[in-house]
Amino acid sequence: MRVLFPLSLAIPSLLYSQTAPQTPAPAPAQTGSAAAGGFVGSNACKTCHADIWLNFYKNPHFKSIASGKEPPDKTGCEGCHGPAQQHVQAGGGKQTIPRAFSLMQPRQALETCLGCHARDFTRANIRRSEHTLNDVACTSCHSIHHSPTPKYLLAKKQSELCYSCHATERAQFSMPSKHRVNEGTVQCTDCHNPHGSFEATWKMAQRPHLVDQALNSEQPCLKCHTDKRGPFVFEHPSVRVEGCATCHSPHGSMNAKLLRRPVVFQICLECHNGAAPFGTRPSLGTGVDLQSSKHNLLDPRYQKCTTCHVALHGSNSDQFFLR
Repeated sequence: MRVLFPLSLAIPSLLYSQTAPQTPAPAPAQTGSAAAGGFVGSNACKTCHADIWLNFYKNPHFKSIASGKEPPDKTGCEGCHGPAQQHVQAGGGKQTIPRAFSLMQPRQALETCLGCHARDFTRANIRRSEHTLNDVACTSCHSIHHSPTPKYLLAKKQSELCYSCHATERAQFSMPSKHRVNEGTVQCTDCHNPHGSFEATWKMAQRPHLVDQALNSEQPCLKCHTDKRGPFVFEHPSVRVEGCATCHSPHGSMNAKLLRRPVVFQICLECHNGAAPFGTRPSLGTGVDLQSSKHNLLDPRYQKCTTCHVALHGSNSDQFFLR
């Protein structure tokens, strides 16, 4: 049986449903410490900054939100930009953001990032790195919200980013003999640490710039050229002490095998020229060996030292690095 309600009861209820004010959904309650500090949560930011929020889940910094364990001053947008209550109440504006990176000095931006990243061993020397000393801030190389690269939140492709300042190295990587950085086989960070490196243990007179160390404080060249690592019974002092850059141009060269000079014996003569301590006779054991009389360097046969001295980087069988 169909039950009929009186029309006098149905109409008032319908009018009330149409005219009654809609109560907004309650906002998430803030904890006492968060509210006192002016923290409103990252959800308040997505209303105006939807273009950033929609892709923020791909950002490594999103883990501060996903974990749900970080304090308000280390979570999401406010973890970097500071409490947003004043910014929200003012309806926007850079001046109301406690930490607006576009308005900050390089040193301020660095200290803000180190609030979380100071624990990373690879950034331990960033305060005294040459980039920091020349006012190159984190935001000069990194784009936190709109990075086009899949790793490290770089503002550009890594090689192009480095080339924007290092024009000389860009030219060297276009030379006939080079490391294949432009082709993508090698990257700058394979050899360099842009955040600062520890003091090198080779080439003491002039330390390389931002060169990252390999195993046991070795040169980064040995990461790839493992056959030159050793240890050897007979070591070539120029390789072990002065380093690979004594003979090779690491970025690029007009000569084969990245050599600094077009002919091999010209490089050898930079050291093997009879130099010896003052007051001593140039001979074996008192300085760098002098060429013997049978080595007539005007003869093309002797102008390529590596024809006989094949193990120049070190040998386990011969002190003169012969076969």
